[in-house]
Amino acid sequence: MSLGMIILGRQGSGKGTQAVRIAERFQVVHISTGDMLRSAVQEGTELGLKAKSIMDAGGLVTDDVVNGIVAERLAKDDVQNSGFLLDGYPRTVGQATELKQLVGESLKLAINLDVSIEEVTQRMMSRGREDDTPEAIARRLELYEAETAPLIKWFESENILCVIDGLGTEIEVHQRVIEEIERNIG
Repeated sequence: MSLGMIILGRQGSGKGTQAVRIAERFQVVHISTGDMLRSAVQEGTELGLKAKSIMDAGGLVTDDVVNGIVAERLAKDDVQNSGFLLDGYPRTVGQATELKQLVGESLKLAINLDVSIEEVTQRMMSRGREDDTPEAIARRLELYEAETAPLIKWFESENILCVIDGLGTEIEVHQRVIEEIERNIG
């Protein structure tokens, strides 16, 4: 496996947009947790069926199931040949440790798109989605902070964290991302 990267960022940071562009630029497979879960369920893999029964019951898919689904996905030829950009995984230090054991040295970079809470709140409010009330946004961001703070520290301790200023136009931010990736992977 060649190049392995992770992208992190608060909701509204432009993470999804940048992930697609990074994957195209570096010819790696963009894998989002949601897509991964859906495809495991569709393929009817043992872990996919386990995840489906948990999700159907309204529960959160456990680490061992998610880790297993990620392991299945990363073992596929496209990823083995091209590398990967994970979006939405890992969410916990436990998942990050598992990922590191799985892919070892090919995990090169954890990119954190840094956009202030005030800015992402503005961005989400201006999208005009029904579920984007100030209270709901604040709750989602609080949860993200609580989940992600220890993860960011872990990536830092592994010396693979790369924080990028996510303010500016899509193109300006993308330019920063590209420069950082190239500087870090040589």
